[in-house]
Amino acid sequence: MEKIVSEACEETCQGSEADLNTIREQLVSEQEAASLADLFKALGDPTRVKIIHALQQCELCVHDLTEVLDMGQSAVSHQLRLLRNLRIVKRRKVGKTVYYSLDDEHVEQVFLLTLQHLTHR
Repeated sequence: MEKIVSEACEETCQGSEADLNTIREQLVSEQEAASLADLFKALGDPTRVKIIHALQQCELCVHDLTEVLDMGQSAVSHQLRLLRNLRIVKRRKVGKTVYYSLDDEHVEQVFLLTLQHLTHR
């Protein structure tokens, strides 16, 4: 039987040189933590990941995305609305056609760094 070792340190722990009060003061706010979690939840859906990857390559209209993803217009529009509400994608309207692209370079960087993390193990 394997012995279970607790990783909790005692109150008198001398192993860490960290100033816990400074760390606590510099933690992200509840709102920032919730927003970050929402971003990663958005990346937790394979369809949205594919949409982001397609838009990372170039700006596309909804019709083009439905063709690339082999999905219905309603399903793609639903996912785009969610991504737009999270400021992951933005839209540009030309006449009746709406084009989508990534909201900014930060979205692309987060996506590419995450992809690199997964593929370079």
